[in-house]
Amino acid sequence: MKRNQANAMHAPCSSRRHFLAQQGIAGATLWLAGALGQQSLATPPKPNTAPVNYDLKPKPSHRPAQAKAMISMFMQGGPSHMDLFDRKPEIEKRSGENFSGELKYDNAAESSAKIWAGPWKWERYGQCGMELSELVPHLGSIADDVTLIRSMNTGVNNHGQSIYALHHGRITAGRPVLGSWLTFGLGSESQQLPAFVVLTDPGGLPVLGTDCWSNGWLPSVYQGTVIRPQEPRILNLNPPPHLTGKPQKAYLDFLKQINAEHFANRPYESDLQARMGSYELAESMQSAAKEALDIGQETEATHKLYGLDQDATREFGTRCLIARRLVERGVRFVQIYTSTQQWDHHANIKDALPAACKKTDQPSAALVKDLKDRGLLDSTLVHWGGEMGRLPVIQNEKNVGRDHNTYGFSTWLAGGGIKQGCIYGQTDDFGYQAVTDIVHHYDYHATLMYLFGLEPDKLVFARPGGNGTLLDGQPGKIVEGILKNPVSAPPA
Repeated sequence: MKRNQANAMHAPCSSRRHFLAQQGIAGATLWLAGALGQQSLATPPKPNTAPVNYDLKPKPSHRPAQAKAMISMFMQGGPSHMDLFDRKPEIEKRSGENFSGELKYDNAAESSAKIWAGPWKWERYGQCGMELSELVPHLGSIADDVTLIRSMNTGVNNHGQSIYALHHGRITAGRPVLGSWLTFGLGSESQQLPAFVVLTDPGGLPVLGTDCWSNGWLPSVYQGTVIRPQEPRILNLNPPPHLTGKPQKAYLDFLKQINAEHFANRPYESDLQARMGSYELAESMQSAAKEALDIGQETEATHKLYGLDQDATREFGTRCLIARRLVERGVRFVQIYTSTQQWDHHANIKDALPAACKKTDQPSAALVKDLKDRGLLDSTLVHWGGEMGRLPVIQNEKNVGRDHNTYGFSTWLAGGGIKQGCIYGQTDDFGYQAVTDIVHHYDYHATLMYLFGLEPDKLVFARPGGNGTLLDGQPGKIVEGILKNPVSAPPA
């Protein structure tokens, strides 16, 4: 009886099904051993699980760099390129007639096909003969220092997606912005100031708000730091009276100690690491930031250069001057914004466009002049532009404006390895589509990476779904026609 029970207990182990299963597993094992080699089965490769430290210390570029810092003046809303930078005689000739081709409108309800030429005159500037509107005479004064790109294209006809394209590299949310990529790849020359600074407009944030300086899925230490558009520009910069001096130092030293002990048991927590770094940076900024933001140290001539003596230009000029002081002190990337939709002239363009130009034209040109006078322009890349241009036809006939256009628009660059006195690309006869030397947003990013000495396919961040990059598989090409030095030649 006991023997029968024992046999019954062991019977499944010697069944035909079990025997065949064993042979199948053995056969599969032998096949893998032959295909992969016995050694690889015995000692499989171990993944790299060591924690990575993320910080803002200076890092070497992949190749010699021409630009060390960047200031981007972002004109949120979309400046009308055919009224400012891209004169179209055909529009002037046929103003009032109906446009015979196809147009993509953002607001079809208010759209029309009536071609409209703005009332503003044009003039040629500089030795290069750059033709510009009378609304941007100060840009004309630096025409021989800039490259004017007339063939930008993002191809997505609304503000949000086009801003994402130019900031994040793709038209979707959740990705790191350009400033985050540059600081991730290169760190910062200054350890007393943020590496990536955002100067917002008192009139409001851009359409996408804080997405415009988001680190996305990069560690939090690479997020942009906002400096307020009014005083105090950084809140709580000064310690309360009872902590000033030695008490604060003792407190912060103790905080560093307990944070270090806490982090030692959590080495993979990059957000924790970023918070610790922010505490240390805040301590350094108590003196460094106050000095950097103190434009009272500048001469009266510098104040006048930026338009600080005029109501129309004072606010934007102050932020441009602060941007220069920041890059002068080692900040890697500074983003200056105009207010929400300031350039989105669906109506009243006859008044609104001159007002927007009046605010920004003199300070923008002053920034380039000032950097050049101080020997900083060669290593500082300056950008001016928005996320789109406008259509050649009237929107809102009762109060004339222009609708969106992302298929052909203008932007300008200066310094940091950019060719001087150059006009690059062109749109069709009506300024609707870029037709020659088209610069897509991913070409723009590939070119910036090149100027900073970074290889887009080497600047990667490991993610669960695969390595993340700025170009993200898009066919970005370096726009050689706007470079001071050809790609094949070493930088001067």
